[in-house]
Amino acid sequence: MKIENKEVSQSTVAPIVVKYLQPFRNGIQAHNVARHSIGFVRCGRKHIYYGDSCKELVAGDLFYLGIGSHYFEDIPDGDKPYEQISFFYSPEEIASVLMTLNLTYNYRIDAPHHHSTPAADESTCICCTAWPTVRNFFNSVAQYMRDEHFMHDSTAHNIKFVELIYLLLTNPDCPMRRRIIESTDTSTENFEQTIHRHIFENISIEELSSLCHRSLTSFKKEFRRHFDMPPHRWLTRQRLLQARLLLISTSKSVSEIGNDCNIPNTSHFIKLFKKEYGTTPALYRQQHCPTTTPQPTIVPTTPTTAIEV
Repeated sequence: MKIENKEVSQSTVAPIVVKYLQPFRNGIQAHNVARHSIGFVRCGRKHIYYGDSCKELVAGDLFYLGIGSHYFEDIPDGDKPYEQISFFYSPEEIASVLMTLNLTYNYRIDAPHHHSTPAADESTCICCTAWPTVRNFFNSVAQYMRDEHFMHDSTAHNIKFVELIYLLLTNPDCPMRRRIIESTDTSTENFEQTIHRHIFENISIEELSSLCHRSLTSFKKEFRRHFDMPPHRWLTRQRLLQARLLLISTSKSVSEIGNDCNIPNTSHFIKLFKKEYGTTPALYRQQHCPTTTPQPTIVPTTPTTAIEV
């Protein structure tokens, strides 16, 4: 397996619609997402890795991904390529949509309840089965995307995005409803983006709080509100997650992986890894790749995913 890094830029000034086609199974990929996204699996399966768990999505499933690093694998369905359609948007764009629905269509958006369904607890990754109306919506978008004009028409993208948000918000059982409304908060986005940018850097909590323009006390309180745990613990878990994926997808040594994940002391890295996963890095690799012969360290390559915009 291999890990490919992809980044969705935030420089785009309007919501964009992207169609992904993946004809081959390329293993786990690391994606650094700079905008919120709502996607739909049209064909194949998608594995999303969150902590030490894996969510499997199949054709007809809907998902939301928040800003930050995500690890997933797109799996074709036999000789049919994996196919996905995603909408990427910023807080300003979702705020504009909500205003349009309110002023133009007199649709009142009720504030989301603070208690959430279990599916929505992991706020950076929410999945559910799409209901018939939403499935039909994405199938219609797929038809539109065959038209070269639509793929470059920002007005058309805006219209379809408004329609999608309306369909999601008007279903009270939609588990991503609350997260969509909360994503209008630009200060939240800026805070989370800053944290994710520095996960693998040698940076102190005090320096992070300064970059976020917070006092140390207020930074820790806000961090816990966003990520449900203290800063040091969360950063360590993110680094260990990256280490776990590197162990099963590259032939790098344990010490090299520790360095890559900003845990340069090998003994400390092994201790942290064992505490998190119940085994040492070497045994973890052996258990998950028992028949894999060592391969040269993977270097960045051009992604093989076909993208239609």
